[in-house]
Amino acid sequence: MNAIETKGLTKDYGNGHGIFDLDLAVNEGEVFGYLGPNGAGKTTTIKLLMGMIHATRGAGTVFGLDVDRDAVRLKKRIGYVPGELPQWGGWRGEEIVAYVSGIRGDVSGDEVERVARRLDLDLSRKYREYSHGNKQKLALLLAFAPRPALLILDEPTSGLDPLHQQEFYGLVRDARAGGATIFISSHVLSEVEHICDRVGIVREGHLATVGPLAQLAGIRTHRVVIEFADAVAAQMLRVPGLEQVSVDGQRVTGMYRGDFAPLIAALAGKSVLTLDSREPTLEEIFLSYYQEPAARQ
Repeated sequence: MNAIETKGLTKDYGNGHGIFDLDLAVNEGEVFGYLGPNGAGKTTTIKLLMGMIHATRGAGTVFGLDVDRDAVRLKKRIGYVPGELPQWGGWRGEEIVAYVSGIRGDVSGDEVERVARRLDLDLSRKYREYSHGNKQKLALLLAFAPRPALLILDEPTSGLDPLHQQEFYGLVRDARAGGATIFISSHVLSEVEHICDRVGIVREGHLATVGPLAQLAGIRTHRVVIEFADAVAAQMLRVPGLEQVSVDGQRVTGMYRGDFAPLIAALAGKSVLTLDSREPTLEEIFLSYYQEPAARQ
């Protein structure tokens, strides 16, 4: 059984906004990164999985239970960090934890103390006195302390300093080692490089690709830099598969997809001073999925 499975899941807000025909499967026990810029449909997907909004069409399940019909039952098995944090006003951190623990009924005081200590969070202070980073830490504590079977985290490191980002990565690794599945939405690519097994890239409400992190990081794509002996040859270079092309005098840079034979053939007979090729960073791959077709040549 998959931890998360959707088939044709759609929430159509009109004018191209929402998430459309989402077919996604997240394995039990994996850390899955759901990537895309603001407005791509990440939070809409999460709200559908949490049963907070209803789909226009399609279906989704979590541990085999319907995300709409079984939403209340599922919340007992999910730790959730929302993209927009709730406002708890003058409540102290310990009061918020006690309130949420009373509703869930499955939160250990020892586990609360352990996570609070790891995140350096003072639970005696009032919520309104917390910085944005401390509010984010409290949201993480409320998600991780119950040790749920599934963690759904929407932009979870927002507001965290680098030290506590590292602590967050440790919490994710520990949760996974304990058998949990983690679904992380993010536009911070370094996060997925640290912790994710597979990633999905969502673009304008549509899933562009899904794959293992290692595979995605080198999927027949290279960053190439070619320096010619003269600027005319650089300006004239045209070859299928060479995208995001930038010409600066005698130098051509771009992302090259596919077999290198067409590129080598296009360079034959030209005076090439240097040819440098390397695997792109995950960020370069990510940005390439957001190039409009007209901008790819």
